Amino acid sequence: MSVRHSLSLVELFRATPVKSALLSLAPVTLALGQLCNSYVNGVSPAVSIAFAVVMIGFAVVAMGHHAAEHRVHRLETEYGPERI
Repeated sequence: MSVRHSLSLVELFRATPVKSALLSLAPVTLALGQLCNSYVNGVSPAVSIAFAVVMIGFAVVAMGHHAAEHRVHRLETEYGPERI
């Protein structure tokens, strides 16, 4: 029987802090910056909201990929070629 263990964001940030920050915090910061820029310059928020949704979607997908990559790396180190 397979046991599914999902990684928490805290575990990912502890394992790879720079990559996790770039994949999660940078897109969210860009989205918030674009929303503020739209508000300050009086531009229609439709484009900025669409951009923010796409950036947050990117962050979610990128962190999912990063979590999968981290799980594979952890499995490879735990059950390396010498245990096969």
